[in-house]
Amino acid sequence: MSQFDWTPDEYLERIRARIPRYDDLQEQTIAAIPFPPERVLELGMGTGETTRRLIEAFPDAWVVGLDSSPDMVFRARQTYDDVQLARMEDPLPDGPWDLVISVLSTGELSDDQLQALCRRVKDQSRSLVIGDVFADDELDKLVEWSGGEVAWQADGLAVVRATY
Repeated sequence: MSQFDWTPDEYLERIRARIPRYDDLQEQTIAAIPFPPERVLELGMGTGETTRRLIEAFPDAWVVGLDSSPDMVFRARQTYDDVQLARMEDPLPDGPWDLVISVLSTGELSDDQLQALCRRVKDQSRSLVIGDVFADDELDKLVEWSGGEVAWQADGLAVVRATY
């Protein structure tokens, strides 16, 4: 799903049209967080929707967001202090992190890139939660590489949670 041509102002409307259970995915991703995190790294922060929901659930969490879209970073910086322009293939910002979280951002990674991301997250984080669109074989690979489990699954969407 190429999202990079979507502007921040139209993103939520377009993603909800494309993925009717988008809000369920967001809710289930937040519900899968295994413990109250203090330091959180969000991969693919986009408009900040996941961060907003995370902070509502865990008000003491401090979130650093990464996104590869300059437009999304600009938009997110209007609301959140620590948003950085970066790709998920890049080295992660210095941890340790209590949680690395991502919603609808890992789908364009190759198998090698996703496996490498899981290795980097294991080295720097106490937990990982990913919510995305998955084919069955992709979901199985992520579960294996992350050492996690499927916390929720419906209509081609899933949330994977791992605790280290």
